[in-house]
Amino acid sequence: MSKITLKTLQDKKQAGEKIAVLTAYDASFAVAADSAGVEVLLVGDSLGMVMQGRDSTLPVTLEEMIYHTRCVRAGAKEALVVADLPFMTYPDPAHALESAAALMRAGAHAVKLEGGAWLADTVRRLAHNGIPVCGHVGLLPQSVNLVGGYRVQGRSAEQAHEMLNSAFALQQAGALMLVVECVPATLGEELSRALDIPVIGIGAGPDTDGQVLVLQDMLGITPGRAPKFSRNFLAGNPEGVQGAISAYVGAVKDGSFPAPEHCF
Repeated sequence: MSKITLKTLQDKKQAGEKIAVLTAYDASFAVAADSAGVEVLLVGDSLGMVMQGRDSTLPVTLEEMIYHTRCVRAGAKEALVVADLPFMTYPDPAHALESAAALMRAGAHAVKLEGGAWLADTVRRLAHNGIPVCGHVGLLPQSVNLVGGYRVQGRSAEQAHEMLNSAFALQQAGALMLVVECVPATLGEELSRALDIPVIGIGAGPDTDGQVLVLQDMLGITPGRAPKFSRNFLAGNPEGVQGAISAYVGAVKDGSFPAPEHCF
């Protein structure tokens, strides 16, 4: 696999080639995912739950994200590294710029933030300063207290319309990629068809431009009940963790994951 850039991902979208994305939080798993052909490594604030044992992503600090981004970048030779801006580190464009710059200095190739059209000015400011941005719509884990839990979003026509408008606003402001989480499969497909930038789904059906899973979910070691949209690729795999990651990449590429049972 040659060095992955944002242009690489754009070209893959245009060619109809699926993009495999996986979270990573340290150098060892970054090496494993990179060598298996994962094109994007997301240093997710999900580390608050899967690494720290918290009940949400909210307690994760910028300093912790900087540390894990540095670790992942050390192991990523070819994959693109995207780092989450954690809760309340981007309340306005000025704070967002300072936080994003810190993650870029730690080795991120792009930053991800959660929210809709209200973030357009922030995205524009970051892009103007040379910081690539990945948006995130649908279920927003940083807003879990506001929406009353981890619920599927965009079921109504009104919600779907608002999400499409938000996605367009983020793209127009300069976002170069979009994650869409926990929405009906039909909406995931509509977003992918409507936008020019790559749309990466998690619980958004099989017709997005790519898929992302939390590493621990994909390995079947999530504490408690696994999300509906995840699949255990380690179970029964004779090649262990490395084989599981390779199987995940293959399933994303050939379209067999997600299957109907993983969709809303």
